[in-house]
Amino acid sequence: MSDCDLRDLELAGVVWELSDTPISAPRPRSVSESVPVESPRQTAATVIAEIGRGSAGVVPPIAPTQTVSMDTVRSMASRPTDMATLNRMICELNHPLRTGATNTVLPHIGNGGLMILTDIPSSDDDATGTVLSGAAGDLMDKMLAAIGLSRMCVSIIPMVFWRTPGGRTPTRAELDLTRPFINRAIELLKPRVILTLGTLPATEMAGVNLAKSHGVPVCVLNGITLVPIFHPNYLLLKPTAKRDVWTALQNVQNILKSAE
Repeated sequence: MSDCDLRDLELAGVVWELSDTPISAPRPRSVSESVPVESPRQTAATVIAEIGRGSAGVVPPIAPTQTVSMDTVRSMASRPTDMATLNRMICELNHPLRTGATNTVLPHIGNGGLMILTDIPSSDDDATGTVLSGAAGDLMDKMLAAIGLSRMCVSIIPMVFWRTPGGRTPTRAELDLTRPFINRAIELLKPRVILTLGTLPATEMAGVNLAKSHGVPVCVLNGITLVPIFHPNYLLLKPTAKRDVWTALQNVQNILKSAE
């Protein structure tokens, strides 16, 4: 099998292995012969082994990952009238990322006027099914406590609800499939302030360059103020940036108090 063939299998989502055993080509199949149906989870390694044994079976095409259309997503996201129903719709969403994730990381719903939009789920989030968990979550809790808030007072929503393979940046299509649910959550929760954590939500929600506009309030739809700050993971790597984040959090605190 050529490198090109192996690359095609890799792009199709198949885990493949190289073998030192020479592989012979399968014999041609006549038109009258039936083609056995193989399991869609069959790996390339088993396919190669079967061909090497001179099996009469023909390798079926690898089924593409089933996804849902944007029209269906918009319809699903528009129906809920409360967050419990919205979360149930998210659990039913046939998103392409869910097949490789351990858990669906649902929005955390608080009872205050602050909404936090964070990056993709971390490995801790994926393992626990809880948004902003692990060390980053512990630091976020301390940041909230510094301005007199707790998780009970805030809603926290990831930009996608399943961890991407290897924690890579989600594709445009993957983001588009979850955006209607985020928009609907904003409509239902009506936050006074949206705090974005990291580059991805700042760019997606307000077109903000985080490096240039860190902590600068931006007025977005329906009079909501958006404040972009560094992600807690970045602060764990660069503690000196906490000073800038503290200034931004004080701005958030003042905005929330002015709305009381």
